[in-house]
Amino acid sequence: MGKVIAIANQKGGVGKTTTAINLCASFAVLEKKTLLIDADPQANATSGLGFDPRNIKLSIYECFVDNISAKEAILSTNTPNLDILPAHIDLVGAEIEMINMENRERMMRKVIRQLKNEYDFILIDCSPSLGLITVNALTAADSVIVPVQCEYFALEGLGKLLNTIKIVQTRLNQELNIEGVLLTMYDQRLRLSNQVIDEVRTHFKDMVFDTIVPRNTRLGEAPSFGESIIMFDAESKGAVSYLNLAREILQKNNMTRINKDKKKIES
Repeated sequence: MGKVIAIANQKGGVGKTTTAINLCASFAVLEKKTLLIDADPQANATSGLGFDPRNIKLSIYECFVDNISAKEAILSTNTPNLDILPAHIDLVGAEIEMINMENRERMMRKVIRQLKNEYDFILIDCSPSLGLITVNALTAADSVIVPVQCEYFALEGLGKLLNTIKIVQTRLNQELNIEGVLLTMYDQRLRLSNQVIDEVRTHFKDMVFDTIVPRNTRLGEAPSFGESIIMFDAESKGAVSYLNLAREILQKNNMTRINKDKKKIES
């Protein structure tokens, strides 16, 4: 049974899609069969892995609304061991169309049930909202990663997200856990970045990943080439960070034999 991880934060620009693409690619190069589900109508994860959303015929939207089998919509990427269930702009209307559906909060779980035995990891890239599709992702997930950028408004809105997670835990998915809080866009030259790290670690303590993702030009360039940072520039600091994050998650879930003193790759 594969582990399902949602990547969520209703605040935009915190690195959700960057994390989804590159963490999936990192799991894949570590020989874990991985699926990325693009649950954002902007379809950035889809385009970031080299697919033009305008040419997508079957997507997560058709799985929700037309009851298409997820296996029919899955696409193979250029990265071995990595597949994607793509998104399309039509997903914008899915929440309205799902309003009157029975078990509308569990549509994603129904989709994933068909796939769970075929992958080691299934990651869901959520949209920057706390709408019905994000609730679907949290209901289907075993855990959630919360990216937090090392900037002034880092903790803004996190209370709403944590409250939504608690509601989902109470009413829809008692098994949902927080996999971790991931600090992103770190700039060691800025005192503010270090202040944010201290504040987040004070608030969330052991829930914060050891790995911190730096602000990195190559991370920003990779999606324009339709590639993950692992395929685009495996020696960049961004690639090293996401490989370290993947190793940290594997170790946390007892899925690796890496010794603690060897769990990080030096950048």
